[in-house]
Amino acid sequence: MSVLEGLLAVFGLTLITVLTRGFFFLSSRELPFPERLKDGLRFAPLAALMAVVVPEIVLVQGELVSTWRDARLWAAAAGLAWFFWQRGILGTIVAGMAVYLPLRVGLGW
Repeated sequence: MSVLEGLLAVFGLTLITVLTRGFFFLSSRELPFPERLKDGLRFAPLAALMAVVVPEIVLVQGELVSTWRDARLWAAAAGLAWFFWQRGILGTIVAGMAVYLPLRVGLGW
């Protein structure tokens, strides 16, 4: 890729980013959203997080995990159990890592 092509790519991506993120600022009045859309947008961050996390837990090189000897599965289960028990994010992370590290480092799973 030449320098000119790189600059054009950066300029184009900048323009697209500014337009898509600044779209709602272009109007002088508030845009009305239907209630169903507002309700659906509440779940967008959770859906995005799940789209990133779940494949990391259940896939190995693009294929489903075929064995229970995978530390990620046990760590996810421990974190999920902690969350439903205590409803705390920090405890969820600590519980998951407390299971993951001994299995991964200690047993080599």
